[in-house]
Amino acid sequence: MRPKIMIGIAILGILGSIVSAVVYSKKVIPQPPLSTASNPYEKGVYSTGIVESYQSHGINITIMPEVSGRVTQIFVQEGQKVSQGDPLIVIDDSVQRQTVEQLKAQAEAALRTFQRAKAAPRKEELDVAQAQVDQAKANLDDKRAQFEKIQKAYQLNPKSISRDDFDRAKNAYEIAQKAYELSLKQYRLVKAGTWEYDLRTLEAQYLAATKAYEAAAKLLEKYTLRAPSDGIVVRIQASIGSYVSPQGSLDPYTGSYGPVVVMMGNSDYQLQVRCYVDELLVPRLPAPEHITATMFVRGSDIKIPLEYVRIEPYIMPKIQLSNGRRERVDVRVLPVIFKFDKPKDFNVFPGQLVDVYIGEKK
Repeated sequence: MRPKIMIGIAILGILGSIVSAVVYSKKVIPQPPLSTASNPYEKGVYSTGIVESYQSHGINITIMPEVSGRVTQIFVQEGQKVSQGDPLIVIDDSVQRQTVEQLKAQAEAALRTFQRAKAAPRKEELDVAQAQVDQAKANLDDKRAQFEKIQKAYQLNPKSISRDDFDRAKNAYEIAQKAYELSLKQYRLVKAGTWEYDLRTLEAQYLAATKAYEAAAKLLEKYTLRAPSDGIVVRIQASIGSYVSPQGSLDPYTGSYGPVVVMMGNSDYQLQVRCYVDELLVPRLPAPEHITATMFVRGSDIKIPLEYVRIEPYIMPKIQLSNGRRERVDVRVLPVIFKFDKPKDFNVFPGQLVDVYIGEKK
């Protein structure tokens, strides 16, 4: 009995070895590597590129606020179409709004002061001045009559009037005459109204106050970021409560400041790709009228023919691909712009890096 058991165990061991050998002898087929783009042109120039919205000039629309403050409202979302003038983001404007109200009140007060001076004299003021003239005239007539009586009596009999009474009457008459003349001048002054130079000064103060109010009102409008043109919002780098400034908003991942809102053109069927050609390869570029190019989407076999648009004739440091202003590079590149129709069977997004080969038309 025992030998049979030993023989059975041996047979099972042999069968297990055979099964293991069959299983582990199969070759594991590795996953194919990502396809790499090959140069489709005989003397093609390689370049990296970045997909952007199609613009007749420039790149994507970056929106930076002209004022600082905390974001209180956001009206749009990424991917949303907007029209020119649509509000995008509102920054806290409570202080500026009070400043506008204050300057508006000061401008209105300056206007009323100017209008009052321009409308002078008031009828009531003129009536008072005329009454003062009449009073002075009546007093002058009375003093003159008294003095003439005393003067006649003195001429008839100098001893009938003392010299003191004669002098007092004469002085009273002369004082009344001066008072009358003064009242006449005062009347003419009131009747003449506000002096021309005073009017000019008041008008200048009113205009200055108005300009200050208008400037503050214009500044208040800048607390609302609006779409500068028709387009699509592709990025919002802000949230309610975050602080934004003319430097943009802080990206918590990169630690750098960037635009608060990025928009792309409103083209539904075309994009553009901005190629950065190394300055060492620039002499190998064909003439613009002979340029052709093909774009390869990284990580796929997809390739898209490109249409030449323009060359930006200014060689610049290669910093745009990382968007890092502090990046130190010694490579300079020439931007060459192509456009292409949006593929219908797969997506290509603005900001996507692609490989581009630039060749010459045959």
